[in-house]
Amino acid sequence: MNVSSNKVASIETTPVAQQTVYSILFSIAFAHLLNDLLQAVIPAAYPILKENFQLTFTQIGLITLAYQLAASILQPVVGLYTDKRPKPFSQIFGMLFTLSGIVCLSYASSFEMIIVSVVLVGIGSSIFHPEASRISFLASGGKRGLAQSIFQLGGNAGTAIGPLLVALIVVPNSQYYIIWFVVVALIGLLVLSRIALWYQNHLSLRSTKKAVVELPNLSPKTIRISVAILMVLIFSKFFYMASMSSYFTFYLMEKFNLSVQEAQFHLVLFLASCAIGTLIGGPLGDKFGRKYVIWFSVLGAAPFTLLLPYVDLFWTGVLSVIIGTIISSAFPAILVFAQELLPKKLGMVSGLFYGFAFGMGGLGSALLGNLADHTSINYVYHLCAYLPLIGGIAFFLPNLKKK
Repeated sequence: MNVSSNKVASIETTPVAQQTVYSILFSIAFAHLLNDLLQAVIPAAYPILKENFQLTFTQIGLITLAYQLAASILQPVVGLYTDKRPKPFSQIFGMLFTLSGIVCLSYASSFEMIIVSVVLVGIGSSIFHPEASRISFLASGGKRGLAQSIFQLGGNAGTAIGPLLVALIVVPNSQYYIIWFVVVALIGLLVLSRIALWYQNHLSLRSTKKAVVELPNLSPKTIRISVAILMVLIFSKFFYMASMSSYFTFYLMEKFNLSVQEAQFHLVLFLASCAIGTLIGGPLGDKFGRKYVIWFSVLGAAPFTLLLPYVDLFWTGVLSVIIGTIISSAFPAILVFAQELLPKKLGMVSGLFYGFAFGMGGLGSALLGNLADHTSINYVYHLCAYLPLIGGIAFFLPNLKKK
């Protein structure tokens, strides 16, 4: 296990895997891919829903807010509960909620029914992420950044594939074709069943073995301030990401007169670049220190976000890929940094940060949608360009660099 450059205090507690269990890491990453693919169906279907139900940008923002609030508020609660009472099969119930939400969305005939559908998907997400992140941590064998990057890569890949499948399956046909994504949920149930059996076996070993957990030699005040700084960085990152995931297609359609499918393919490129950035961020944090990766990945995107509103279609595509790669490398480092600050509360920390990220994404989408209705999509992108500058606050994080 890696040793922090800060002195650490040791306590007797429950064990983590002594070697990296790659089969479980890739299985949970694939489950994350399927889960986030199903989540991505919601924003990818916005152009269809907007046309079918004559929605305003404010209503689209409210759909995102309803989904993100359902996903965000419950996550820390689920994480705190499973810290004390681990539930190996809880993720299966989460996938069942998501499946029911997809079915409802395919049959939705009103704005209110759309809200109910996305809330069901949000509840499924809130159950999935805290326990899935804990499993990734436990299977890491000490390679926490790498494990979190593999886990996050699955999620980002699913987020990128979702709009592509919607563009190929749903857009040429009708809203009802969303029902085909039930197949994805069924595959997810099979994968999560296998992971649950490993996790259950892992828990049975906890009653017979103990391991040493590293605690950072930091004061409670410093830990609280560090968590607050990480929250501010999450706000910066996910507010900007909300402008891209919810409104990038509308921005491209309005500014460059693209069709829905053409705009969706540009969104897929951006989301694919996010997957690449996620894979890079964790291992770099393991090697060079998470503080520096966090600092670079948020603040480093600023020059490119500031340029984005002023360039043509070709350079919009290029800059969106650069922005996605840089800014997405932050989240694995942020999450592992938080887990290392509070290693005895993995579920609560994971749920808190996933929940806050979802909440900021939802709030950002709602506020930016309302702003777009009162101004324009172009104005939204001019304003959001300044958000990554907040990344400079990472300078005040303590250094938890590994030797």
